Amino acid sequence: MSDHSNAHSHGTMNQLMTGFAMAVVLTLVPFALVMSGVEMDRTLLIGIIMGLGGVQVIVHLVYFLHVNSKVEQGWTLTATIFAVVILGIVLAGSLWVMHNMNANMLPMDHDALMGGEGIGLSPEVDHSNMPGMDHSNMPGMNNSTTGN
Repeated sequence: MSDHSNAHSHGTMNQLMTGFAMAVVLTLVPFALVMSGVEMDRTLLIGIIMGLGGVQVIVHLVYFLHVNSKVEQGWTLTATIFAVVILGIVLAGSLWVMHNMNANMLPMDHDALMGGEGIGLSPEVDHSNMPGMDHSNMPGMNNSTTGN
């Protein structure tokens, strides 16, 4: 026999089937909630789906990846906790940056994007003397200043 088979168990068939059954239930419940069109607040529905997804991650870690404090003197569990903490920091930081960018951006004015007043070209500035550009066909420009 090899050392690998004697070192630690990969779980009994009963444990694997329990994990499989839990994973199936944790998949079917959110699927049924979405497909049946349950009359529920959208935020609550998303929270339930995310919560069941988190529970499913834990089920996979425990039943299929065998992450616990007994395997490899607890280093597997320690590495997993460290990875989850780093993932949490990255996700929280990304959400924080996106929220602050959304809150602090100047509102875009549709007229400014289309060349009207606002953030775009101001009408009181004469743009006809800009070097290197032919302004004779630009709408709103006085064609008499270009010599045509």
